[in-house]
Amino acid sequence: MHSISSLHYITQTTAHTTHAQLAALACQGGVRWVQFRVKNVGFEEWKKQALLVKEECQKYGAKLLINDNVKVAEEIGADGVHLGKQDITPDKARNILGPHAIIGGTANTYEDILRLAQWNVDYIGLGPFRFTTTKQNLSPTLGIEGYHHLLQSMKAQHIDIPLIAIGGITINDVADLLAVGVHGVAISGAISNAQNISETASEFVSLLNSKK
Repeated sequence: MHSISSLHYITQTTAHTTHAQLAALACQGGVRWVQFRVKNVGFEEWKKQALLVKEECQKYGAKLLINDNVKVAEEIGADGVHLGKQDITPDKARNILGPHAIIGGTANTYEDILRLAQWNVDYIGLGPFRFTTTKQNLSPTLGIEGYHHLLQSMKAQHIDIPLIAIGGITINDVADLLAVGVHGVAISGAISNAQNISETASEFVSLLNSKK
């Protein structure tokens, strides 16, 4: 089983900073798990940007996962993929990427969790915690109560897959989310849009490490 980080940083497009620059700044702040997420670009551009992000991750010993695109992950030798509900299934991704790849999946409901558990994913990105502008076609928000309820259901079924909370999470939400039992958090905007990206990343890392 892979060791799953408690902080997943998801790159996004911002006006002034490339994905690779964002990854570098986040890693300077202690991030060691980067998910490269880009939308609406062709394969070659996707691959080119992913390689630049990989270069930065390698400097810091950070894991790199590719959002949605198994072929890009395979071609650049990424550590794994994060699959949305509309993407190919985790078992197909595993067949392509091999037994050592990290494969995570998105869940919004208990049914999603059960389905991902059958496919033996390495972790589940569960959300959204609250409304977020980085995601189109947003599912209903879960809030703390939603996570509590779903974690209890998982425990009852002896499903022991690390849950990563995602969706509009800020530094002030981390303690409450960890208290209900999530393994960690996935952060995009709260780091990408910060005035000092490295410093903000470092605050998240410190807070998550202190709660272990």
